[in-house]
Amino acid sequence: MRRLEQTAAAAPFSLEAWSCLQRGRVEQALSHWVAGDGLAPAGLGEAMRYAVLDGGKRLRPLLVLAARAAIADEVPSPGLDEAALRAACAVELIHAYSLVHDDMPCMDNDVLRRGKPTVHVQFGEAGALLAGDALQALAFELLTPGGPTVPARVQAALCRLLAHAAGHAGMAGGQAIDLASVGRALSEDELRHMHRLKTGALLQASVLMGAACGDAPSRALDALGRYGAAIGLAFQVVDDILDVTADSATLGKTAGKDAAADKPTYVSLLGLEQSREHAWELRQQALAALDDSGLEDTRALAALADAVVHRAS
Repeated sequence: MRRLEQTAAAAPFSLEAWSCLQRGRVEQALSHWVAGDGLAPAGLGEAMRYAVLDGGKRLRPLLVLAARAAIADEVPSPGLDEAALRAACAVELIHAYSLVHDDMPCMDNDVLRRGKPTVHVQFGEAGALLAGDALQALAFELLTPGGPTVPARVQAALCRLLAHAAGHAGMAGGQAIDLASVGRALSEDELRHMHRLKTGALLQASVLMGAACGDAPSRALDALGRYGAAIGLAFQVVDDILDVTADSATLGKTAGKDAAADKPTYVSLLGLEQSREHAWELRQQALAALDDSGLEDTRALAALADAVVHRAS
């Protein structure tokens, strides 16, 4: 960890200031790119914007931008910076679409998300289904802009990473396992596998998409992949902890719903204290991976790993 400590000592890093700046960029871009009713018909644009704007931690976009910053060359590259911003917004659209669909009665049947009524409560089930579909499609549209600004090889790499993380080998597959596991006792390996797909795959892909917006050496790519896998699992472990320790107002979603639905979680399997220890161990794994990366400035990524483990919502 010596490299991280030396870098931090040379130039103090404020995650709050950095995140505020990057979230502002992401919010502005999302507001511009997510269609309003002037472009999307019959109220669809309103439902899409309701699902995406004005809420959420924006962790996935921040991971994209932090990884891009870690591998950026000294020579400015506007095309790759634009690719990273598009990737940050695209991964957030996929995340938002997954929440819209997961909250529906046929899935988790939840009524609160990001401190407000879920999309199907606000716009009806059909409206929510269509909004999620449209957000998913828009994500890939953002990754493939016309013109020469974003290199075609980068567009292809970003699409592949996002599609893989969102599909049967990632988020959708994990959700299928989750639904099939209600009332079942899973082993720790089975639970880890489910969460690496359902939650971890998209978080890991966020890191790798940021790295794809540049020319990272294989050593760095391997290390960033391990970092992403560690914080992806840590995020879910902390989510399981918060489900039993925080209230709905703090979380912005219904607290205690996993236990009520008899879903397997890290807390139900390991207990509260051991789950906290496991989250800390995963943080350490993430920081060790950054130290192995050979990258000079990974302060934003390191600070985000801390934020994942110490978050209160």
